[in-house]
Amino acid sequence: MNIGIIGTRGIPNQYGGFEQFTEFVAPALVRSGHQVSVYCSSTHPYKNNNYEGVTLIHQYDPEDRVGTAGQFIYDLNCIIDCRKRNFDIILQLGYTSSSVWSFLFPGQTALVTNMDGLEWKRTKYSKKVQRFLLKAEKWAVKSSDSLIADSLGIQNYLLEKYNRPSTYIAYGATLFTSPNAEKVTNMGYKPYSYCLAIARMEPENNMETIIRGYLRSSMQKPLLMIGSTANKFGSFLKSTYAGKRIQFLGPLYDIEALNNMRHFSHYYFHGHSVGGTNPSLLEAMASQSLIIAHDNIFNRSVLEQDAYYFSDEKDIARILDEEKEKSDHPDMIERNNYKISTSFTWDHIVHLLTNFLKDALRTFRAKKGIA
Repeated sequence: MNIGIIGTRGIPNQYGGFEQFTEFVAPALVRSGHQVSVYCSSTHPYKNNNYEGVTLIHQYDPEDRVGTAGQFIYDLNCIIDCRKRNFDIILQLGYTSSSVWSFLFPGQTALVTNMDGLEWKRTKYSKKVQRFLLKAEKWAVKSSDSLIADSLGIQNYLLEKYNRPSTYIAYGATLFTSPNAEKVTNMGYKPYSYCLAIARMEPENNMETIIRGYLRSSMQKPLLMIGSTANKFGSFLKSTYAGKRIQFLGPLYDIEALNNMRHFSHYYFHGHSVGGTNPSLLEAMASQSLIIAHDNIFNRSVLEQDAYYFSDEKDIARILDEEKEKSDHPDMIERNNYKISTSFTWDHIVHLLTNFLKDALRTFRAKKGIA
């Protein structure tokens, strides 16, 4: 197959979940004999035209100069370029700034969309933007030939709201089997002497709830916050809460350092509430973290009973004041390891995706009468 992937800022990953997904699956598809092209933002620091056999197509992206509107321009540029190429399938990762241009996708190419989370529920957006995103979601469902849901919760939602079936394909992770305490001490921390949260500083990730719950507790180990604070909400959190107990470390992209920080944390907080299966949650599980997660269908469908859950800051304070130790919960850790090694390996995810894309292309061609 000749596959084009749009909807990311490009690879190697410098941003988030879809980029990480692409960084793993695109080279794997190439190794399986397929031709894969990934669209990349002109602002991406990696300027080569090839990454592990994947063709990189750089397109103009003015987001750094004009803000959010630049995302729409970037996606438009990608879609226009798609029309010049002979892709069998376009894999669209997300829809927030691309589905408005759905009418421009080439008609002889199968469009497969990974629907991401419930973007219109994100509280960082105004009511007006939320209404637009709900329309964008509807446009994406209507214009796509096949849909991917990255969580069972999203799969059920698409069926109930739009009567559209989708195929469940989550993200992947790699079991972290070589912890090195020196990586943590080099960053100035002793193993298990801190708690950890890794996320974008956005309201729907419950970062403030985690911080406020932490401060209500008697926990004296510092809470380390990894993620950029360059946005408005991040700046507010840092200016309001930074101190001895709450430390903002900024973004960290070194996966080995991140895995060691997760592994040697006392607790790991996962506050995401409106997305699907979140990559950082899988990585925390794969790093043998003891997890405190926001209580919602997306997190519960992955973690099941193998985490502590919170709905508000009182829950967090209560859990922290009970002073559990990671060593007290070997069964939780082992069951999460098992989930990663059976349901969320990258090999498994790539296998599911490859078979799905083949079936989606076959169905599309039969419907269009294409030999």
